[in-house]
Amino acid sequence: MKSLYIDADALPNILKPILLRAIEKRNIVTFVISNKKVNIGNSDYITYIVVDAGADEADNHIVELLEEGDLVITADIPLADRTISKNAHAIDHRGELYTKDNIKNYLAMRNLMQSIRDSGEMTKGPKPFGQNDAQSFANQFNKFLTSNHS
Repeated sequence: MKSLYIDADALPNILKPILLRAIEKRNIVTFVISNKKVNIGNSDYITYIVVDAGADEADNHIVELLEEGDLVITADIPLADRTISKNAHAIDHRGELYTKDNIKNYLAMRNLMQSIRDSGEMTKGPKPFGQNDAQSFANQFNKFLTSNHS
């Protein structure tokens, strides 16, 4: 992995210190990209990029910069799909590692749920983000870095 990209618009605050510690410990070149200023901490390895407001502006910028083997932290399944299609990696905020083997299933489920919501059906959103989710993320992130970062 050459670079880490963080889709920061919906990044849970509880993940910021986890990310910052790893970035500093492993000297990871990181880009925090969002529609508004999001600060995960001060580091010589972090570049903050604020893009224009708009539904996919941050996603498009990440995909534009992304290179094969890079890692994206995102809860956005379409962005994860675009990331995987560029032979890069994606982990969501709850620790799910998206792969070529599972991304299409996640995308299909997301699109189905969106279609149900668009038809006026009330659906439950995701459960609140908690400490167990942060721990799952930290475990997956560390496992990924151990295998993919020199």
